[in-house]
Amino acid sequence: MQDKVAIITGASSGIGKALAYEFARCGAKLAIAARNWEELTAIEQDLKSKGSKVVSIRTDVTKELACKELIEQTYNYYGRIDILVNNAGISMRALLEELDPAVLHKVMDVNFWGTVYCTKYALPYLLQSKGSLVGVISIAGFIGLPGRTGYAASKFAVRGFLNTVRIENRKKGLHVLVAAPGFTASNIRKSALNARGRQQGESPRDEGHMMTAERCATIIAQGVRKRKREIIMTFVEGKLAVFLSKWWPSLVDRLSYSHMAKEPDSPFK
Repeated sequence: MQDKVAIITGASSGIGKALAYEFARCGAKLAIAARNWEELTAIEQDLKSKGSKVVSIRTDVTKELACKELIEQTYNYYGRIDILVNNAGISMRALLEELDPAVLHKVMDVNFWGTVYCTKYALPYLLQSKGSLVGVISIAGFIGLPGRTGYAASKFAVRGFLNTVRIENRKKGLHVLVAAPGFTASNIRKSALNARGRQQGESPRDEGHMMTAERCATIIAQGVRKRKREIIMTFVEGKLAVFLSKWWPSLVDRLSYSHMAKEPDSPFK
């Protein structure tokens, strides 16, 4: 990744922040994007103090024009784009029958349309560099998670979108990686939306034994270097669950329901 130019969305916290530090460690030049300007610029200054080349660009990925400006500003600043990591994301936790449809729209706007907008405007530059297009999804992009209808739908949509972009550009040298972490210790569950669109505030899961954001970032960086097409992280809640869903889907449905029902204050039992 030495001197490659990488754009990372959702870079102010969690996996996005860890990716910024990992890519910088590997020698990449960064454009980091998020809505949280204070956190974003603090990361920029810290990375610059370590000798990395970084530019912060305040971006709301739900806005098409903002995504276009992110791509254009990065290209104007560095003169090329080699990697786009679509990481910005938001979750939700509620039963569909109790859910305000506006929550579904919001989750899709961030997770799906943010990926579409950034990819659309970065694609010409990525084709020039025969670069890497990355989408950070979730195991929920393979298996429906009860209580997360909007989140799962958005991740399924991103996977389908990126897989199709890969096929369309298979003769043009574009690398497309779909990376699916399992349950990862980050702030996405704390900022997850409830049935009325308010942040739930506290994670319903014990994050002490989850994969760290830093480990997740290392795996994604390795996937970019090796130009992998898909990474499913963790074994039991990742690789095994996805494998079983292909051959014993009804079993996975039962296990998924039982597993998610054990969460504190689960919306279903």
